[in-house]
Amino acid sequence: MARAKTASPIGKRIKTFRNRKKVTLDQLANDTGFTIAYLKQIESGEEIPPVGTLLQISRALAIDSEDLLQDEQKSRDRRAADYAKRTKNYAYTPLTPGADHKHLKAFRIQIKALQEHKGVGYRHEGEEFVYVLEGTVEVTVGEHVNRLSPGESLHFNSGIQHHMRNISEEDAELLVVVYNP
Repeated sequence: MARAKTASPIGKRIKTFRNRKKVTLDQLANDTGFTIAYLKQIESGEEIPPVGTLLQISRALAIDSEDLLQDEQKSRDRRAADYAKRTKNYAYTPLTPGADHKHLKAFRIQIKALQEHKGVGYRHEGEEFVYVLEGTVEVTVGEHVNRLSPGESLHFNSGIQHHMRNISEEDAELLVVVYNP
């Protein structure tokens, strides 16, 4: 099994918080619904988790999601663009830095052309609002598929399994606001 040489900063922070709180991988899997194998991939840096996954993990660890997104080497007052995180097919930038321990978080999401989020579907307590700035995306909520073009939006219960993909030949850019009670 190939392993990443160094864990991503997010993976390291998740593991650090989990160990500090004496939470086992088994407990975290039960609290998030993710497999232990997937959680190990995140902690080892093999997978960089999407925003929804970070929200579920931070809630299970009783920490603020910003604690996972902040890079310890960067000061809190640096521009939000400096905090852009990249997964295999999309990048997300927190737009609410300094909103530690707040219930509402905003992100700018960029999804490469004809790509989708890899891995499991997303499901986290609360609500989600998606506004398309560029490109055309499909947001599947449960069994319902929503097609959104620039200027269109969707508000939904994020406790329902959801999935997003870019169906256009251009990169998509979205504003996503997540409310996590």
